[in-house]
Amino acid sequence: MSATADLHAMGQSIWLDNITRDMLNEGTIKDFIDTMSVTGLTSNPSIFQKAIAGSREYDDSIKTHLEAGLTGESLFFELAIEDLPPGL
Repeated sequence: MSATADLHAMGQSIWLDNITRDMLNEGTIKDFIDTMSVTGLTSNPSIFQKAIAGSREYDDSIKTHLEAGLTGESLFFELAIEDLPPGL
């Protein structure tokens, strides 16, 4: 059993504090859940800004939301919600 599985078995919740759309689309998050007992995800605006700046994965979605009139906090929340994996 891995160290993270041992921690999970003892009731410790293991959270990942660095999520990006690339990690979601490539299956990295699912792999962390399946193999490392990750049970939660968290982010914040600075982590999210780094994810957006470091990837082209968000460009189409940003463009769509801007065309719909979203800006600032509303745009941020729409993008963040899109990155929530189903079932978590």
